[in-house]
Amino acid sequence: MNNNKQWIPYPLILKGETVTLIPLEQEHLEELYSASADKELWKLVPSDCSERAIFFSNYSYALEARVNGTQYPFVILDNRTNKIIGSTRFFEIYQADKKLEIGWTWITQEYWGTTVNLECKLLLMSYCFEVLKTNRVQLKTKDTNIRSRKAIEKIGGVFEGILRKDKIQQDGTTRNAAYYSILNTEWEDAKQKIELLIEEKKELK
Repeated sequence: MNNNKQWIPYPLILKGETVTLIPLEQEHLEELYSASADKELWKLVPSDCSERAIFFSNYSYALEARVNGTQYPFVILDNRTNKIIGSTRFFEIYQADKKLEIGWTWITQEYWGTTVNLECKLLLMSYCFEVLKTNRVQLKTKDTNIRSRKAIEKIGGVFEGILRKDKIQQDGTTRNAAYYSILNTEWEDAKQKIELLIEEKKELK
């Protein structure tokens, strides 16, 4: 029996100021695929989900994984338009150890540099630490993805090390992964950092 199934309730909806995270459903797949068709979104990740077969394989698997409690995928909705603008998920879910990972996060290019990604992280991590009472939230990225690594560090992610040859990529090559985490004892500081970054972006509008 996998106790993870009951840890994160279904349907879980996380509503923020500019975006709402709702559970991925089968009926979202075509619209989400249309949003994912930009190859720029997948340059630094192992699988190119701009390719239809790869996208549907990955996201159909995510739906199955939610059933067995190992993943919990969301679509990101723009509150103004109610359109799907990306996706994110919980995975590597271990209720017994009160830990999980946040990842598979992407948004369409028109929202790059906005508050959207920060707001998603705030919604997800607030839920993890304040509702689930997790001890640890993990984040990782390709070791050479300096932009992503700096973004994780800005929100309070603590660098833990590089796992070499952590993933086999679509082209058969391997990638190293830079691992980060935020602990429950670090959450209040991290939360303040995220909220400050959101306010700074608002002021730049």
